[in-house]
This record gives sequence, structure tokens and C-alpha cells, in this order.
Amino acid sequence: MATRLGLGLPQNRQYDLGRDVPDVARTAERIGYDSLWVYERALFPEPAAQGLYGVEGLPWPESYRHVADPLVTLTLAAAVTERVRLGSSVLVAPLHMPFQLAKALASLDAASGGRVIAGLGTGWSLDEYAASGIRPIEERGRVLDEVIDVCRAVWGPDPVRHVGPLTRIDSAAVGPKPARPIPILLAASTPRAWRRLVDRADGWLPLGMGVEQVASQWRALRDLAAERGRREPIRTVLRVNAAHTAKPYDGPGRRPFQGSADQIVGDLVAYAGIGLEEILVDLQSSARDAGELKDVAAEVYETARAAGV
Repeated sequence: MATRLGLGLPQNRQYDLGRDVPDVARTAERIGYDSLWVYERALFPEPAAQGLYGVEGLPWPESYRHVADPLVTLTLAAAVTERVRLGSSVLVAPLHMPFQLAKALASLDAASGGRVIAGLGTGWSLDEYAASGIRPIEERGRVLDEVIDVCRAVWGPDPVRHVGPLTRIDSAAVGPKPARPIPILLAASTPRAWRRLVDRADGWLPLGMGVEQVASQWRALRDLAAERGRREPIRTVLRVNAAHTAKPYDGPGRRPFQGSADQIVGDLVAYAGIGLEEILVDLQSSARDAGELKDVAAEVYETARAAGV
């Protein structure tokens, strides 16, 4: 069975949000992509005292200067598509009030006919946490736990009840309900995060940072699931941030997922061999406009299918 393929929606500065998101979404569905995805970056600090992912000295990508709201972007895509699933990789859950996020996701799922995938993570940016004003970054794990609890409660039958540090619902009817149970997938790369995923979530959102690393984590995650008695399979969606260029990047200095469509797909083949269900390819950062993004997305899809991905 071929690996499912998803495409990142255009959220960056070079795109017109109201025009290009629906256009790319319709085109991706017509090409054959199985899913459409968004990510969250709330702001770009200047100067950036904290490096990318919290790594000292690692610069933030220029594309992070302008990232459209993920739920608005998904809503635009939902309105013009019928089949593709609509996911986030990832929503930084602790930047949101749990109840409002749960209700927004339920409404989007109801409106789209049951196509939402709630991909959540804890993030790493001190500046984003300071701007959100929800809770300090040191409490991000506990906030994520409450977001999951509130989502499960709000998406479940009425009357909804929940009492937690951020949210109190004594007894209430909350609608609309999702069209079907919304799967929750988590970005997780540490033993503590893996335990939360195994015990509380439906799937995993790894990042394409190296075939051996992802394969090792996938084995460890499955071993942990067996150890903790999990019966349900773990869904998987690998995120790949790819840069397409007409000039091939050959030689030992070439970074993975950079170059021609053939080179990008060549890198994807190894990840498909790990046995992951789905690969999300985000091509938006290197495309000049929506027209180029659609052309490259079509070429990558056709090349991937021809390669057996």
C-alpha cells in the first residue's frame, strides 16, 4: 500500500491568504493529495534572543516572519474541498485557551464533514509563551494535558463537565459536536512526551530530521506502547520541510529534501521504508507564488507515486 501524501498549505508572506489558500487546496485535492496541513508560528522576535528550537545561535527561518493563523487557513481550505483531511503539524496547544480551542476544532470538523486531525505540540519559543499570557513555558506539559482533557470532554456527549487549573465547566451543553471523534496526534521526541502519546493520544507527528533517528524513535515508541499495554495502533504523519530549486544540490553538502523533485522524492523513499503511514510535504517556503507552489506540488506528487512512495 502506498504511503499517503499530504501538502502544506500556503501561510507565508508571499501568498495572498484569501485567494491562494482556496486555490492551492482545490488543486491539491484534484492532484490526489490525501491531506492538507498547517503549522503555527505566532511571532518573530526581533532581535531573536533565543535560537530556533531553543538551540543557541541557530537562526530562525525568514519564513517565520509572516505565518497566517492555522485555524483560519484550515477553514478556508475546508470550504472549497470535499475529500482531503485537514490537519495541523502542529498547533502549539499551550498558546490557546483549552475550551476555545476545543470548540473551534469541533466546529471545523462539523463544517468539513469529519476531516480534522488535531496535531498538537508544546512549542519552544519563550517569546510566544510571553505573548500568549496563558501559562509560563515551564508549565507547558500540564497545559497540554488539560487541552487534551478539555477537548475530549467538549467533543463528547452533553452534559460536558471538566474542572482543571485553566478551565471549569460544571455542567453544560456544548455544540456543535465533531462529525466523528477527532484524532489527536502529538509531536513527541522525549520519553515523557512518548508516554503521554502512548497513554493519551491517537498518533505521532515526527519531523524529518534523519532516517535513522526517526526509525529509532519509531521503534522505541512501539516498544513503549507494547510495554504499557496499548492495543490501538499509533497513527503516524511525518513532516518534511522541503526546498525545491531548479538547480540541483549534488554532492556531500546537499541537505535532505532540497533540490529537484527527483531529489526530494529520493529522500522521501527512505522515510517511506520505515513504515510510516503518511508523509506531509511542505513546499511553501521556496515557492515564489501560488502558481509555482501548485506546479511543484504536482511534480512531487507524480514523482513520488512513480517511485512507489
